[in-house]
Amino acid sequence: MNANQIEMFMKQKGKYFDKKQHKAISERLERLTPEHDAAVLATKFVNPTMNEYVSIFFGEFGVDRFLIGQIGKGIGKLLLTACCGIGLIWWAIDMFVINGATKKANLEKLYKAMGD
Repeated sequence: MNANQIEMFMKQKGKYFDKKQHKAISERLERLTPEHDAAVLATKFVNPTMNEYVSIFFGEFGVDRFLIGQIGKGIGKLLLTACCGIGLIWWAIDMFVINGATKKANLEKLYKAMGD
């Protein structure tokens, strides 16, 4: 990717990643091959702020975890809530940590699109 494409990508998608990772992401984007450019630009990321709201309203059912691709954790949360109510503790904790988990999942998705 050239510098203009990287700058545009970071303006549009930077909110999906931890600010501490922005420099490393930009450096890795500079070294991308053209075939990986298209894969990175086509990758869909989950908005961390939106996922926080999903966690608040539907997190007890594991929806927030399903959105970031953590199917096992989503099912676990759903079953623990439905069976014995323990999932509500997990839900309360997730309301505070889901933003970081979403940004981490987005970074993993980006690296996968980059061919790593």
